[in-house]
Amino acid sequence: MSTPKITDSHCHLDFPDFEGRLDEVIANAAEAGVARMVTICTKMANLAQVQPIAEAHAPIFFAAATHPMSVASEPMVSVDELVALAAHPKFVGIGETGLDLHYTAESRDVQIESLLIHIEAARQTGLPLIIHSRDADDDMARILTEEHAKGAFDCVMHCFSSGPELAKAALDLGFYLSMSGIAAFPRSKEVRDIFAAAPVDRILVETDAPYLAPPPHRGKRNEPAFTVHTAKVGAELYGLSYEDFAAQTEANFERLFAKAAAYEVPA
Repeated sequence: MSTPKITDSHCHLDFPDFEGRLDEVIANAAEAGVARMVTICTKMANLAQVQPIAEAHAPIFFAAATHPMSVASEPMVSVDELVALAAHPKFVGIGETGLDLHYTAESRDVQIESLLIHIEAARQTGLPLIIHSRDADDDMARILTEEHAKGAFDCVMHCFSSGPELAKAALDLGFYLSMSGIAAFPRSKEVRDIFAAAPVDRILVETDAPYLAPPPHRGKRNEPAFTVHTAKVGAELYGLSYEDFAAQTEANFERLFAKAAAYEVPA
């Protein structure tokens, strides 16, 4: 019986943790059934490192944005820059953008300014917005709701570990929640309860590698192959077989990241 295919919808393969190891990491992922990965560029200045990774490896796609924790120290990206990137066949998402009021609350205003630019780029390109939200539930729910009313866009709440109100606001807008290793941590019952109450056709899985390795690898460097451990927890939450949950999250990913789903490897 073949291994069910899943996608790591969010990882950071340009980080130093993976230097010189990419072929090994991709092989490990393939062996585990992780057939695709989306690697995320968190600073536009790093695009020259991230884009070639996607270009050199068939299973890897990329997204780009200015991470909210970096907004205060990086040049403000423009809508036009992000829209121009969308011409690349393997550029499949706008993100991660969002709000982080835990570590960088002092830059809240400029984070919001940046978020609005990324939302407009998602509208114009039709590519999904990839949202990072930490200690910002009220602001995030309000901004996403208000902005969606001005003009629709698609969105995934990456590494979702916020409260039930933000989950409801996102789901009410037709958005997706992404399950990371946090959902597999023993003390994360509240997060698991939020996922269990969400429609299974709105769930993605991810690693956020090299961070947040799920058990049994907790505390070690995370990598895309470990998406499987989180997906097994997801299957249990929904009372599904691993095969059925894997197939569902693949269908969800392909619906949201339609450009990645439609991509054909050049002959």
